[in-house]
Amino acid sequence: MSAKWDANSLPAPSVLTTIYSFPSMEPLRFEQYPSTHLHLPLRRDILHRAVVYEGDKTRQGTASTKWRSEIHGSHRKIRPQKGSGRARLGDKTSPMLRGGGVAFGPKPRDFSTELPKKMYDLAWRTALSHRYHKGELIIMDDGVEVEYPQTGFIKQIFESNHWGRADGRSLIITSSFRQNLFHALESAGEDGRVLLEEEVDVKDLLEHGRIVVEKGALDGILRDHQSDLTKSAAKSGRQL
Repeated sequence: MSAKWDANSLPAPSVLTTIYSFPSMEPLRFEQYPSTHLHLPLRRDILHRAVVYEGDKTRQGTASTKWRSEIHGSHRKIRPQKGSGRARLGDKTSPMLRGGGVAFGPKPRDFSTELPKKMYDLAWRTALSHRYHKGELIIMDDGVEVEYPQTGFIKQIFESNHWGRADGRSLIITSSFRQNLFHALESAGEDGRVLLEEEVDVKDLLEHGRIVVEKGALDGILRDHQSDLTKSAAKSGRQL
């Protein structure tokens, strides 16, 4: 009797990527990544929720105004209720008067929203997959650095590789701080920017023209954002 076929028992297909050297862009070798990492379908709804979630977390929520009870000064009634022929009016802290309290003004609050970690991790890999499908994910060998910490030098590299402002700003992601590279890009913001692996978010992966990432940094991002795959992988192992 033949064993029952189970799709979960098959190995996940993989995608082939090219690893380049920086800044010569010479192909060095090929690397394979699981399709669950770099070959996911585009989910605009999940990407939107992730970007909103990140934006809400960055809001300070410190705007604050004073209500009439918090205004310093006398609370004596300004004029009698009747007999003046003018509109009735209370004390000088009234919201209708200049210098008075603010009616329904903002108070310090927490704007952060919630998003399931599995959905957020899926958004990370969906953004990377979208860049991979469009040919805008360029994987570099570890140790991306420039010889001279000069803006003109990094601009020449960007121009020769069509990474500059004319072709859409580029984002370089490194696994550690590279002094010359970071210093050279400080004054070249119109052409691109450089971030450490832990400083990147989903919005960064979507708003630039292309992503130039070190292999070590990419592996770290994928390793930190696969919580939705861990349980399914363990379940598949139990079924085997």
